[in-house]
Formats: sequence, structure tokens, C-alpha cells
Amino acid sequence: MYIERTEFVAWMERIMERFDILKESIAKKHLQNTEIDGQQLLDNQDVLMLLKISSRSLQRYRSDKKLPYYTISGKLYYKKSDVDQFIRSNFHSGVRITQKDDDK
Repeated sequence: MYIERTEFVAWMERIMERFDILKESIAKKHLQNTEIDGQQLLDNQDVLMLLKISSRSLQRYRSDKKLPYYTISGKLYYKKSDVDQFIRSNFHSGVRITQKDDDK
């Protein structure tokens, strides 16, 4: 089977247009699912990466009611503002100044 280059390019352009439409549709759907009351929602993976903690630590924060969460369709979400507040109230600057024994 042989097709002209121009016909091939036209087909590829149509395919790419459909991909662009799908991409926009997925992005809109993702935004709808990741916002509640105008606030961004983060899933477990987002919070784990943001806080650089283990899933067990995150589970402990939920159990101890230190970090509010929401269950939507069986999946856990956290409001970005709640996570930011959690960070402000629980994590301090990692910079500590210590003196060595010979500096005293």
C-alpha cells in the first residue's frame, strides 16, 4: 500500500488534533477531581513526595488526626491548605547550629 506524503501528513495532523482534544479533556477532568470548594486536593502520593515521608508516617498522621483527609470514591485526598498548615505547625527549619567540643 502506498499513500502520498501530503495525504499522510493530513492524516497525522487529524490524529494530533484528536490527541490535543483528548489532552484538554483529561486536563479538565483532572482539575474537576482535584479541587473541592475551590481548594486544590492532593492525593497520598502527592503528600508523600511533598513531605518526604513514608506511607506509614502519613497513615500515623491521619490516625492521630494531625492531618485532615477526605475519602472520595475510596481514594484519600488532602486539602493543600491543610497540608501547608501541617507543615507550618510540625516541621521546623532543619538548620541547627551546634558547637564542637573543641570550640568551647
